[in-house]
Amino acid sequence: MAAKKKPDQAAYDKLRADLQAGTLGTVYIFHGEESYLREYYVTEIKKALTAGSEAFNYHKLEGKGLTVQTLAETAEAMPMMSERTMIQVVDWDLYKLNEEQRTSFIALLEDFPPYCCLVLVYDQIEYSPNKKYKKLFTALEKHVQAVKFAEQSQDEIRKWIARRFRAAGHTIDVPAAEHLLFTCGSLMNGLIPEIEKISAYAKHERITKADIDAVAAPVLEAQVFDLTKAVARGSYDQAAEVLGSLLKMQEEPFMLLALLGKELRRLYTARIALDNGKDKFWLMEQWNIRFESVARQMLDNARKVSQAWCANAVRRCYEVDLRIKSVNGVNGAEELKLLLMELAQGVKA
Repeated sequence: MAAKKKPDQAAYDKLRADLQAGTLGTVYIFHGEESYLREYYVTEIKKALTAGSEAFNYHKLEGKGLTVQTLAETAEAMPMMSERTMIQVVDWDLYKLNEEQRTSFIALLEDFPPYCCLVLVYDQIEYSPNKKYKKLFTALEKHVQAVKFAEQSQDEIRKWIARRFRAAGHTIDVPAAEHLLFTCGSLMNGLIPEIEKISAYAKHERITKADIDAVAAPVLEAQVFDLTKAVARGSYDQAAEVLGSLLKMQEEPFMLLALLGKELRRLYTARIALDNGKDKFWLMEQWNIRFESVARQMLDNARKVSQAWCANAVRRCYEVDLRIKSVNGVNGAEELKLLLMELAQGVKA
């Protein structure tokens, strides 16, 4: 028996199928963190419905200050030189409309012009359905196709990366692609400029880990992972170098400490895994780690430290965090440096 698709995936697949078949619906909500895909499908709908007649049939409205009356007037405008029109509304918080506007919007949904396609795009604000507004919630469930553009699966994003590099005349294997994702994050908009930089830099057809490390801008989480790795190996100088780079970028010490605390807890879990005969897949499940290479690296780092060191590191991180937040005049950056020194020296002891 085939596995039942998750609602988000089913809605995404239906959008793709309807776009290909030319059977697009009338009202959509596009939301989710993967902005590249959101914008891609807005553009594809625009091309499908208004190609060559955008000036007459495509309308973009800002949600701030928008009234249902303005939206209705725009929706009721008949198409010119095309069968349908398209309206894109950006960041219109439906659940913050007053009762009169909510009632008008529900009425519009119930009799929406079939020749118009409305796409409500949530970019800077989050789309959060609220069942307290029962009538609006029910109307949206009945008349609107909500499509969430979430981070792509490991397999999908790797294939997409391979296609981007192939278009630039390069190839990339799975370990290198995973390293790129760990280093730069898995959102497509962030990956595009990094892939362009790496493609321009690489001297050979196959992209290597060294090519990525040479020019890619690592996300904060990847840098804190490197910081933790250096500490676990007793290398204060390397840890201090990473920390200095982060502080120059004006990252707040309390934020760095929070991320360091998380990495130390993950390291502690990896040490427990080693001591209890657990493998990388168990570790991946405990921390929802997407890539095997990351779990392998965590286990490798954990081999350098003991459970006692990990327990003390987690405790000391908590104590320093409490001190920074509760004691006036404490220099967070200096406290963080001293903590790293203490932990690195503890590995060597």
